[in-house]
Amino acid sequence: MSTPYPFTAIVGQDDLRLGLLLNAVSPAVGGVLVRGEKGTAKSTAVRALAALVPEVSVVPGCRFSCDPGSPDPACPDGPHADAAGVSRAARTVELPVGASEDRLVGALDIERALSEGVKAFEPGLLADAHRGILYVDEVNLLHDHLVDLLLDAAAMGASYVEREGVSVRHAARFLLVGTMNPEEGELRPQLLDRFGLTVEVAASRDTDERVEVVRRRLAYDDDPGGFAARWAEEESALRERIATARALLPQVLLGDGVLRQIAATCAAFEVDGMRADIVMARTATALAAWAGREEVTADDVRQAALLALPHRRRRNPFDAPGLDEDKLDQTLDEAAGDQGRSDEGQNNDDDPDPDGGGNDDGGGGGGGGVPPQADGDRTPPQGEGGDTSSQAPEGSPDAPGRSAGAEQQPVASAEPFRTKMLSVPGLGEGAAGRRSRARTEHGRTTGARRPQGSLTKLHLAATVQAAAPHQRARGRLGRGLVVRRDDLRQATREGREGNLVLFVVDASGSMAARQRMSAVKGAVLSLLLDAYQRRDKVGLVTFRGKDAEVALPPTSSVDAAASRLESLPTGGRTPLAAGLLKAHDVLRVERLRDPSRRPLLVVVTDGRATGGPEPVALAGRAARLHQAEGTASVVVDCESGYVRLGLAGELARELGGTAVTLDELRADSIAGLVKDVTAAGRAA
Repeated sequence: MSTPYPFTAIVGQDDLRLGLLLNAVSPAVGGVLVRGEKGTAKSTAVRALAALVPEVSVVPGCRFSCDPGSPDPACPDGPHADAAGVSRAARTVELPVGASEDRLVGALDIERALSEGVKAFEPGLLADAHRGILYVDEVNLLHDHLVDLLLDAAAMGASYVEREGVSVRHAARFLLVGTMNPEEGELRPQLLDRFGLTVEVAASRDTDERVEVVRRRLAYDDDPGGFAARWAEEESALRERIATARALLPQVLLGDGVLRQIAATCAAFEVDGMRADIVMARTATALAAWAGREEVTADDVRQAALLALPHRRRRNPFDAPGLDEDKLDQTLDEAAGDQGRSDEGQNNDDDPDPDGGGNDDGGGGGGGGVPPQADGDRTPPQGEGGDTSSQAPEGSPDAPGRSAGAEQQPVASAEPFRTKMLSVPGLGEGAAGRRSRARTEHGRTTGARRPQGSLTKLHLAATVQAAAPHQRARGRLGRGLVVRRDDLRQATREGREGNLVLFVVDASGSMAARQRMSAVKGAVLSLLLDAYQRRDKVGLVTFRGKDAEVALPPTSSVDAAASRLESLPTGGRTPLAAGLLKAHDVLRVERLRDPSRRPLLVVVTDGRATGGPEPVALAGRAARLHQAEGTASVVVDCESGYVRLGLAGELARELGGTAVTLDELRADSIAGLVKDVTAAGRAA
């Protein structure tokens, strides 16, 4: 077994280390989500934590780590009456993002269950992680069906395996730790809320600190054992401090004044539900125990808020996590003042110090959650002319010092809305998602086939039908059905897949001149929100002036696409053909990288084509390239006014797709219903 990197040898990353240590002191905090760029010691820190967590006492031979003091009465390996316990290190179990359902929850021997009625069960990772740590690297890339199983286990503290009437249940209480790079996409809100704390990490910009990181890492790579030995004393001291804090934890007093501050803070930041209040209370208590105190202070509450609230106050996936620290301090001070007035001015020792609201920049002694931000809401980018005080009305050609063809500053998008369903026709086999029909391991059963490899989903009726004609020849005497491997049938299922949604956005002067760009951005942002919810990959191609560019290569980070869209300038001619050809190149490369993921081309334009020789004819030829390859497409018609040329409809026919107006795109629109995007051209 390789020697893990010592936890105490990690340079910097105070918030990361504090979040992990608080969970080691009090597992009831609920785990931690570590967000940050690649190469910031996220995985190293999590794996190093395992050596610091106190040992657990388990029933000898129990595959489900039952506590001998209170064994699980429903344990598949039970009963464990009066079992003597043995101590072992708490496990850190890693869940790969590509794991199967059987690997996570365990698997039943279906053949023995049918023929012998025996619950032959092989435990999965949830059983291994019971009373330990379940670590998911790149947790944002975890498939939805695994996320659902994690949510169920986290909510109930148990894992259930149900297969054709055969049921197995075992306890599954674990500390959930996840790491992720936000550039690769966000987490589902339900799973995000299951993490007690969240921390943001980034590489240090201090030269001396970076030098020390490299020096220690090189020393560890050269001699892992010797490097760990040099940090053994610090590791032992930290382990003892965790044990001391755990012992002190039940004695820590959480006064009414502190509880009022916690409740007021959660209400002020409009977090959903009551889990945030509970997590803050547990975190503040753990902070006090970690500091060796028996009473929670306002500084503990402030620090707990910075760790427990940022990921819970996001209104949509494009909001940056974070808290307004000035608002936090004001809320804590007001809550402390209200408590003081309710006590009629008495100096009660149980009340928080009114001046302890955490006005210092240190944030209460180690770790600050996330860097201060003005607010979690999106604001127009400032780097490319985002100073809205000097902007003319959205894209107006009459703005001072501008012409209709000149580049104009980015405009803010209109409010997003719920869009109608756009899907790719046919039956795919791509990655699990929620957009188009596909053959999947999960969904409704549509038929049966012989298993290819291990059996994962038994089709009971087909299996019985295959075995029934052979019962006499197999010498069946009793009531049991004689089932052999060749009789087993795999259920074929139909579910939903995620697609590659490639946006091709017209950013030319013809869009801006009619003050439409704000509405266009709002529509694309709405489609991006829809893509986020349906677990799609997205890409963004824009065209204006003389050429087109890939503003964002295909990625799972939908919020990155929203950021690029927000800073998109407009102006110039309309090289429609260039935009379609650039999209063709992007899709060609993506087909080689991921041939199972089907694309959906969304062209957002008024249909005009200008610039260069024969721009309209060239755009038509480029569109027919997409039609020839069977690319499903939809054209969002941005033309407005009483007189309409219908150019977007013509483009849709050339693409072999469908045209829809901005109004028809809304889910609550009565103008028409957008269904499957047809890959075959419609009759004119």
